[in-house]
Amino acid sequence: MANVVPTRSEVLFLFRSLLRTARQFSDYNIREYTKRRTIDGFRQNRTLSDPDSIASAFSHGKAQLEIAKRQAVIYSLYAPKVKSIMDLKPCNSI
Repeated sequence: MANVVPTRSEVLFLFRSLLRTARQFSDYNIREYTKRRTIDGFRQNRTLSDPDSIASAFSHGKAQLEIAKRQAVIYSLYAPKVKSIMDLKPCNSI
């Protein structure tokens, strides 16, 4: 079964979708990690010329997008009520 090579617009849509999904994470570290992995992955695969390797990288990217979407939902369900230690009220009792 031959893999179908994605078009440039499909690849750009996948890239933008991954970055959009990264913005859904409330935690700064996870959000930045997801953005960095997306950008690095696309830069690494920029020079691919073999149609099979392009199709394989694209399908891997789509799988990573689905994982990121699921993780964003899970993180939103179990997000801490206080996002920063600076938001905590000082406790006057010692």
